[in-house]
Amino acid sequence: MFAYIAKRLLMMVGVVLGVVFVVFTIMYITPGDPAEIMLGETATYAEKETLREQLGLNEPFLVQFGNYSKNLFLRGDLGISYTTKQSVSSEILERFPTTLMLAVLGVAVAVGIGIPLGIISAIRQYTVFDNISLVLALTGVSMPNFWQGMMMIILFSVWLGWFPSSGFNTPLHWLMPALTIGTSSAAMIMRMTRSSMLEVVRQDYICTARAKGLKESTVIIKHALRNSLIPVITVAGLQFGALLGGSVITESIFSIPGVGKLMVDAVKQRNGPMVQGGVLFTAIIFSFVNLFVDIVYTYIDPRIRSQYSRKAKKGRKAPHE
Repeated sequence: MFAYIAKRLLMMVGVVLGVVFVVFTIMYITPGDPAEIMLGETATYAEKETLREQLGLNEPFLVQFGNYSKNLFLRGDLGISYTTKQSVSSEILERFPTTLMLAVLGVAVAVGIGIPLGIISAIRQYTVFDNISLVLALTGVSMPNFWQGMMMIILFSVWLGWFPSSGFNTPLHWLMPALTIGTSSAAMIMRMTRSSMLEVVRQDYICTARAKGLKESTVIIKHALRNSLIPVITVAGLQFGALLGGSVITESIFSIPGVGKLMVDAVKQRNGPMVQGGVLFTAIIFSFVNLFVDIVYTYIDPRIRSQYSRKAKKGRKAPHE
């Protein structure tokens, strides 16, 4: 198991290198002068040229990329923001708890809605409840987050006045953003739970459990649900990772001071170091979320854990043979 984790961590290094190169290249070829952004349009040519020299912007592309990679991997330095003159890593870490909380709330809404609806739809297949659930799931997947967020603001903030339209300070601020990003995820989790449960409930061991006289709730939860959770956990984990870096639209609509809004503002301001740092941070977080999901597999499905144990034993026996 430890060898598997080490292998995945080594693979993450290649992913991070690829992300760094792609994002740095895009920001390099993007029009705009960082020196003018930092000094303003009123600065003289000599002042701009001096700042470009200090930042190394007059160097060739490969030299700039090498310097950035060296500072990143040897010092953990993501650079200095062009607009605030502060460390990029400190600004991202300052905003990340808000984004993390929004992602956790969104996944909680998605799991809390998607799994129960998926279970009930599977055990009551082709009923009215199943058809209604499928329609709701299709609606949730098809509805754009920006449209849903704006409609919720108009309805619950402007017309009814129940919830604030911006900010993320109190539980009243949390509800609408969490529902906005959780709806589409709930629809996907519901569909995955339903299809996975339908495959499991037709297995022979489910019939055997019922023949033994076990309660229906025990059969569904302990036997059917547990054995159908692998694909559900995969979808939930991927959605959580996507929300950590993909809640850009929701944060912008509700003016939530998270990493997503920080990156949107950085793109508008052509703040290259902030954009690069935000994308890189998101890629690393997403990779760690995927690794965590793979580790959770082994605790839910004993077959996966025993498979890793057999591989480890074969690896130890091989030199003696």
